[in-house]
Amino acid sequence: MKRMTILIADDEAEIADLVELHLAREGYRCIKATTGLEAVQTVQSQTVDLAILDIMMPGMDGYEVTRQIRETSAMPIIFLSAKTSDLDKITGLVIGADDYMTKPFNPMELVARVNAQLRRALHFNQQSGGSAAPVLEAGGLVIDPGRHTVTQFGHPVELTPKEFDILYLLASHPKKVFSAEHLFQSVWGEAYYESGNTVMVHIRTLRKKLGDDKNKWIKTVWGVGYTFNG
Repeated sequence: MKRMTILIADDEAEIADLVELHLAREGYRCIKATTGLEAVQTVQSQTVDLAILDIMMPGMDGYEVTRQIRETSAMPIIFLSAKTSDLDKITGLVIGADDYMTKPFNPMELVARVNAQLRRALHFNQQSGGSAAPVLEAGGLVIDPGRHTVTQFGHPVELTPKEFDILYLLASHPKKVFSAEHLFQSVWGEAYYESGNTVMVHIRTLRKKLGDDKNKWIKTVWGVGYTFNG
């Protein structure tokens, strides 16, 4: 099973270390950040399954970090903050956090909340579209079937539904070569006939949107079809 990665963003090293200690005991991999900017850059450059954010951090506060994460990701976010008013909690939840804990805190309760949020996220992904289609990741490319989104190094890539379906099918079977006929029948759900040009045009547009001018992601196997090089 994939080892889950947790981002801990807090400028108080003692708290970040305490949280890491308890999460590591549960088998989680932890990445620590001491500023809001560092937290955002971590999410953009690495695979993170859940973020634990302080609100009061230097430069960029936890609210702004959440706003920026939410532009590209639906990962669970838990605020862990010394701000204890109801308004603070409501603000955090309204802007996109999934849970809110106040300091001082019980580390075991935090672990329990992390476990609960990850279970909920896994269940949501499995139920999306009535299937258990997983999020696919390869070299900075993240393809999320539940949200029907694609990001490349944290930046959204706007695809049409058919382009998304082609990319997801190819990326689900890296190195496997799909004929144009197979792609058309799988994505369009219709008999193939003479639809090779339709597939070719969609592949060309998909490559352009991915900045794939050297066919890094989608390779043509001449006379056979297309394959994902993830």
